[in-house]
Amino acid sequence: MSVLVHGLRKRFRDKIALDGFDLRVHPGTVCGLLGPNGAGKTTAVRILSTLLRADGGRAEVAGFDVATQPMEVRRRIGLVGQQAAVDEVLSGRQNLEMFGRLHHLSSAAARVRATELLDRFGLADTGSRPVRRYSGGMRRRLDLAAGMILAPQVLFLDEPTTGLDPRGRNEVWDSVRSLVADGTTVLLTTQYLDEADQLADQIAVIDAGRVIAAGSPADLKSRLGADRLEVVVHSAADLPTAAELMHKIAGTPPDRDDDLRRLSAPVQDRIPALTDTLRALDTAGIGVADIALRRPTLDEVFLTLTT
Repeated sequence: MSVLVHGLRKRFRDKIALDGFDLRVHPGTVCGLLGPNGAGKTTAVRILSTLLRADGGRAEVAGFDVATQPMEVRRRIGLVGQQAAVDEVLSGRQNLEMFGRLHHLSSAAARVRATELLDRFGLADTGSRPVRRYSGGMRRRLDLAAGMILAPQVLFLDEPTTGLDPRGRNEVWDSVRSLVADGTTVLLTTQYLDEADQLADQIAVIDAGRVIAAGSPADLKSRLGADRLEVVVHSAADLPTAAELMHKIAGTPPDRDDDLRRLSAPVQDRIPALTDTLRALDTAGIGVADIALRRPTLDEVFLTLTT
């Protein structure tokens, strides 16, 4: 295991941040750590990256104990926090060379590593430009590059795309996928459920300092049950009849939104349910503005688990 945690506990005065936190992350995968604000995500990352000592429990990263072998852990990890750690006055190349020197690389080795990372993260053409002239996505990619100076086995990303526009987020996502393809293990905390859905091989949902659910995105979605059939009718006057027809086909009364003229019900056999519903509505002379099958989303999983 790249990350192995059992029974981790941490208290700040009268607040319990972690209360028996457990986690297992396989090598070369992305684990998304999700939870509401104050759930303990950042505290867990700080302990696993040796920035904070736990009050109890045990944690190993890259095969080493974070409490008794912190220097061994630090040699094998990278950390990209919520706030950019790069210097805006320096160029991208100068930043990476500086980080290389801070990691005890020689001047020549730091230059070589900076060139490698600028190429890898698509910043070779802008390496001589001051960071203050970088876009948000470019700055976060440079942050990722700085966290990879020593080619860590495990990379901790604490909400890496907060505040970025869609283009910037996609740039960071592509960079993360590239890292994982080369064998890096990533532990990602994020508030964006679509980000976890896009990147994570496994997800751990944390609430009140402990993991309350874990599995692949598909596993977690399946816990909410079947797909949902959604129908929007042309006329609100047709909603009662359409609801009766959907009830017969789905076997359960549909949820009804009169303002949007929408009905929604869980279905087991998705395609037969769709075709049977269309046929029944057409026979009844009910006009349909839209009809679709929809799988549960991670947002729905998250809200169900944490409320």
